[in-house]
Amino acid sequence: MKPSNRLLLCVVLWGATGLLSALNYWLPNSITNPDLAPLFTDFWQVTGVALLLTVILDSLGQLKTAPIDIQRELGDTVAVGVWTNVTITIQHGYTRPTLIDIFDHHPADADADFPNQQVTLIPGSALKLQYKIKPMKRGDLSFGQIEVLAPSTLGLWQLRYWHAKNSDIKVFPNFSAVSHFALLNTEQQTAQIGIRQQQRRGEGMEFHQLREFRQGDSLRQIDWNASARKRKIISKEYQEEKDQQIIFLLDCGRKMRNQDGELSHFDHALNAILLMAYVALKQGDSVGLMSFAGQTRWLKPVKGVANMPKLLNHVYDLHATPSASDYSGVAKDLLARHNKRSLIILVSNIRDENTDDLEPAIRILQKKHLVMVANLEEPILQEVLHSPVDTFDKALTYAGTVEYLDQRKVVERSLTQRGVITVNSLPSMLPTTLVNRYMEIKREGRL
Repeated sequence: MKPSNRLLLCVVLWGATGLLSALNYWLPNSITNPDLAPLFTDFWQVTGVALLLTVILDSLGQLKTAPIDIQRELGDTVAVGVWTNVTITIQHGYTRPTLIDIFDHHPADADADFPNQQVTLIPGSALKLQYKIKPMKRGDLSFGQIEVLAPSTLGLWQLRYWHAKNSDIKVFPNFSAVSHFALLNTEQQTAQIGIRQQQRRGEGMEFHQLREFRQGDSLRQIDWNASARKRKIISKEYQEEKDQQIIFLLDCGRKMRNQDGELSHFDHALNAILLMAYVALKQGDSVGLMSFAGQTRWLKPVKGVANMPKLLNHVYDLHATPSASDYSGVAKDLLARHNKRSLIILVSNIRDENTDDLEPAIRILQKKHLVMVANLEEPILQEVLHSPVDTFDKALTYAGTVEYLDQRKVVERSLTQRGVITVNSLPSMLPTTLVNRYMEIKREGRL
């Protein structure tokens, strides 16, 4: 606890009384009646004792539990970079209006809007107040206790109380794109994120339904028995096969720590994986994930959109590390864990110096699986290519960038020649690019 302004004022007044008493004692000729000097002294002493006893009693009376109970509530889901409401509920036993200061010790890795507030508690009614936080980091973040400054009974002290236990929250990737996508119907979904839909009907696909013949349908699609019954031409409609398996290999190595705006390459990759995972689960496929390079985790393939929370809980606290990427190691590990033919999507930032380890890893994976490499490109490279070259230093930078990109194209051609599906994309465009390529693979029946 600490002294209030009221107590400080009482001490100042008491001190002034003592000063006046001293002046009357040492300079009796300065007042009208010198015989009053002892009275001033006695008054000063009595008020001092009374003030001291009052302060002691007021402080001892607060040793019991404060008449306040505080609870903190957050939403069910908290996403990185998104403002989230924090609700604080205050129950109290004060019998008169009481002004208190309240401060919630929010996580250090989160911005906060107005966590320190001064409120008046009204007798007989609870109080709810809100403020907002914006986590700047995924993973587990911790709230401290809630600090309260409340007046003592006589208002001579400001008493500090601590309420609510320390609590941890899970900060997930920004899944707003996934949640928004989930609310749209099929046609809107594909249009919203730029997915190119092309109908394919024919052999090797699962039967979906019967419908009237349309221009462009193959004669092989006509169901002659149904046409005879309906007295009009009826076609069979097919859909992509379901129950295929997609497994992501997520690189957590140091190359994924590069920044693209507020997000790292790793965060962009994670957002792309989550969106594609939702699309694949929606298509009836199973989705699994293995991370490597300092953060080794394995989630065996799961099926159904209801498993999205399981996937989110598996990856929400993953981060890029300073470790090197061991492609051969993760390929061997995956092959030991999973044998069923699947689409393996390696999400990484691959450069020409990685090919010595990458090519053996691809050969290992291709023994059982169809392999896709999703490669992130640094936006700064495109900025250099499109910037004017008007100095010698800029010319050197431009030439180095062109050579670097040429080397990456060599790597891409080498992978393509080996039968690897390659995707090169700027980090911000990776979600759409990845989903489009997946849909093409589905249409082509390559799994």
